[in-house]
Amino acid sequence: MGKKKTLDDIFNDDDDFGLLDVKPEASNVKSEEDRLIDAFEEVNTFIDQNQREPNTENMSEYKLQAELAHFKKCEATKETLRLFDRHNLLGHIETNKPNIDDILNKQDAFGLLDLDKDLSIFKFNHAPNTQDRAKTDLVAKRTPIKEKEFEKYEKIFQKVHQELKSGKRKIKTFKNVEKHLREKCFYLLDGILLYLEKVDFKRNTGNLGKNTSKRKDGRTRVIFENAMCSNMLYRSLGKSLYANGQIITELNESQAQELFVDAESIKEEDIVTGWVYVLKSKSNNPEISNIQDLYKIGFSSTPVEQRIKNAKNEATYLFADVKIMTTYKIYNRNAIKLESLLHKFFSNTCLNIDLFDGKNQRITPREWFIVPIELINEAIDLILNGHIMSYKYDAINQLINERLPQSKNRN
Repeated sequence: MGKKKTLDDIFNDDDDFGLLDVKPEASNVKSEEDRLIDAFEEVNTFIDQNQREPNTENMSEYKLQAELAHFKKCEATKETLRLFDRHNLLGHIETNKPNIDDILNKQDAFGLLDLDKDLSIFKFNHAPNTQDRAKTDLVAKRTPIKEKEFEKYEKIFQKVHQELKSGKRKIKTFKNVEKHLREKCFYLLDGILLYLEKVDFKRNTGNLGKNTSKRKDGRTRVIFENAMCSNMLYRSLGKSLYANGQIITELNESQAQELFVDAESIKEEDIVTGWVYVLKSKSNNPEISNIQDLYKIGFSSTPVEQRIKNAKNEATYLFADVKIMTTYKIYNRNAIKLESLLHKFFSNTCLNIDLFDGKNQRITPREWFIVPIELINEAIDLILNGHIMSYKYDAINQLINERLPQSKNRN
């Protein structure tokens, strides 16, 4: 009678007939693990070519350095990549080898062993119903930007990196889409710096549920520092930043941000002609504090911080301290005319209120407007690119709309 084989003998027995040599079906769709390995191989290739790890001093290496840092932090990722770590980048990796008892006692999370249940091959218990998925009107893709078009963005990205290095900007955890996801701001997503250039909140809500249609959403124009752009949905960008992103703080309030469209062309001989600013009142007067989206649009020939030092004693600031929301340093342009154009553009939203000074004299401030700040910034962009005359402001719906062409009179 032959010796009985143990379970280890069975597992370790040679497969003389190649019965276990089963080749998986080829697939063109990469799994999450495949993408992870590809990203790690990019880091390996860089080290092969440069004999060092990527660092943050070079913009082209920033993404690789961020990915490598992420790989080193996550134990699950390290376990997946350990067989590909030919440069010993991941250090010691904890591995838990399961024994036969672990395998047999492991919970059947996917119900593979529940043979008493419905065995219909057309019923899926763990896949979402396609009817429950929100329909999308457009699939967002990242597309390359032409080199010449990207030049102006590249200089802005370089400037942001310098401001991060000098401490003028900081990297913080991303929170609150409604509050912190705004146009003309910078973010980090998967280690890549991005600029949220524009959001179009006009969208077709016909195919959306009642609650979904009420949420603020729309197509964006996002510029990435690797010369790619995307039109992903505002909410999708927010979810991505929640999952693996961070916010780049704006310049310190004592720092004035230069106009985006002029920043790449500023030279030493250029002249600062003034500052256009947007302020929010800190007034405790209910007639003022209860007004949503109330901002002062003004001009100053001196730095704004200096101009508003005495705000609580001046009628133009509603006899209260103010918070700086946005300041634009204007080069080689008539800053007073820019301010006047903004006042005219939003004239139908001008605050109409009477205040009284210490001598009980009535004063009516005329530089305060009830309009969302993102629309003020959009209007400034339209002025600077020369397109403002083709648009008008709809105060009722709070939208900047393109003017319809006027039809010529016919005799």
